[in-house]
Amino acid sequence: MKADVPAILLAEDNPNDVELTIEALERHRLANRVTVAHDGVEAMEYLRREGAFSNREPGDPAVVLLDIKMPRKDGLEVLREIRGDPALRRQPVVILTSSREEQDLITSYDLGVNAYVVKPVDFSSFIDAVKELGVFWALINERPPNGVE
Repeated sequence: MKADVPAILLAEDNPNDVELTIEALERHRLANRVTVAHDGVEAMEYLRREGAFSNREPGDPAVVLLDIKMPRKDGLEVLREIRGDPALRRQPVVILTSSREEQDLITSYDLGVNAYVVKPVDFSSFIDAVKELGVFWALINERPPNGVE
């Protein structure tokens, strides 16, 4: 694994979905760079290097894979905070959710999400979707340099 492959932040409270997502990313050797936040508060602490993450190395993840329905702070609140923070506003965010509610989709795009992916129910389809997301955002996508305003 190349050390320069950026991290992925997975904000997901469902342990089964965490396990499946990491398994999918392992297929492209991306899983060892995944940090899991179990709710929206943890996700924001990670991004802002606060709380339990105050000592993490500087740098933003390649992408935040964000579930909508989480405890303490839901994914839409997290997305709103990311887009409202000048230091984080360019952070790529992909909603990865089981919600097919049209209002969740509309609100996500209104808040500036980069992509909205509904988790497939079928195991192999879920693995394929996450694997493609990880490869695109961690390996293919070009990001602006850190600190650019």
